[in-house]
Amino acid sequence: MSATFVGMPAFPKAAREALGNAQLRANLAHATGTIRAKRAAVVAEVEDWEELRLAGAAIKDATLLRLDEHLLRLEAALQARGARVHWARDAAEACAVVAEVARAHGVDEVVKVKSMATQEIGLNEALAAEGIAAWETDLAELIVQLGDDLPSHILVPAIHRNRTEIRDIFARAMAAAGRPAPEDLTDDPARLAEAARLHLREKFLRARVAVSGANFAVADTGTLVVVESEGNGRMCLTLPEVLVSVVGIEKVVPTWSDLEVFLQLLPRSSTGERMNPYTSTWTGVTPGDGPQEVHVVLLDNGRTRALADEVGRQALRCIRCSACLNVCPVYERTGGHAYGSVYPGPIGAILNPLLHGVGHDAQTDSLPYASTLCGACFEVCPVRIDIPEVLVHLRSQVVDAHRGGLPRPEAVAMRGAAWAFARPRRWALLERAGGLVGRMAHRLGVRRLPWPASAWTRARDLPPVPRRPFRSWWRREGSRT
Repeated sequence: MSATFVGMPAFPKAAREALGNAQLRANLAHATGTIRAKRAAVVAEVEDWEELRLAGAAIKDATLLRLDEHLLRLEAALQARGARVHWARDAAEACAVVAEVARAHGVDEVVKVKSMATQEIGLNEALAAEGIAAWETDLAELIVQLGDDLPSHILVPAIHRNRTEIRDIFARAMAAAGRPAPEDLTDDPARLAEAARLHLREKFLRARVAVSGANFAVADTGTLVVVESEGNGRMCLTLPEVLVSVVGIEKVVPTWSDLEVFLQLLPRSSTGERMNPYTSTWTGVTPGDGPQEVHVVLLDNGRTRALADEVGRQALRCIRCSACLNVCPVYERTGGHAYGSVYPGPIGAILNPLLHGVGHDAQTDSLPYASTLCGACFEVCPVRIDIPEVLVHLRSQVVDAHRGGLPRPEAVAMRGAAWAFARPRRWALLERAGGLVGRMAHRLGVRRLPWPASAWTRARDLPPVPRRPFRSWWRREGSRT
């Protein structure tokens, strides 16, 4: 995949461009609406759903508070079962480990099961620079890769594409990547799935090295867990000789009993299903069964930075279900590309600034403002991440990071307001002056404010000014009511 999020504009500009795409809005509205309805139906079946949410949040918080201990237990359990553990402080170190394993086995291609962590670190691009092709095997990721596109959703990366667009991508690009699409391919979902299955099957059968992520890592036993809907991931996890799993350090859970809670929360919140069609678990190396060489890369890449933030660390509870995206009115209209990151939507608006820090990049600094603060994301989050709280917290960090130098127009306006509100007499004089100017503007037919306040009236008319200020009215009329 040659596309990259690097250099994406700040959210306001990217969102404005996305809003002009009527087909994108239609695709998103249909897809997110369908997922929302399915989720609501299966969640309503669970009488103790709120208790499950509370349990999930409590397990995650307790684990994060002792993360160092749980990670060391996980490392010991993995090594005891024949896996090789690598610690990666950042994206460059993680990519270097995967590339070194591939080079050691003399391969020029690897197959991948869908992994947000590998997208986060830009693994495909790093391997391509080493002459190694990384083939996505998740159907939606395959669509994105063949279309030289970018993922726009955590769960459904190709949510911005409709069936006709997918058929055109397959017909145009499959031949250059392997087995071509059938000449008579239609946009029937079954035919599209069949074309993808035939195209991927030859890659599975010849691949010697596979790369995966993990939804969870059980510290007690060193077991990694991947949940999926298609079974392609299981082909990656069982057929190749070598398996490299890149796992964020926040994915660890202490025990199998803890895992039980999340296997109830995740499928209902993500795909609106009672359970995932495929839940794959593997523990190190099993002689004669599956990959005989297993590597696990434990990835930091800003997670300890997020962990140090007492308000923001709750974002590390995230189990990547995408429920917050499907209810977000902003995401539904702009799609994921506008966020300029592998992690879009409400969770991306907090996770990216937490991982990367604020004050360095305009695109990252714009994300905490990509929200109405309506709170719908918190209501559906299966681990109760208070995303609005973190958004407000990060907005204050962005403001603090840009203090100094020439004040911004917003800061000038706030200082002016503070000066006006500081003295009752001062405010009364400004109130009378403002009323006089407003009435004159209304008589002259002025409906828009002059620059720099013109943005406020770009989409609304200037309301008429009352005949008397409130204070004047209260002095004359208030005592009678």
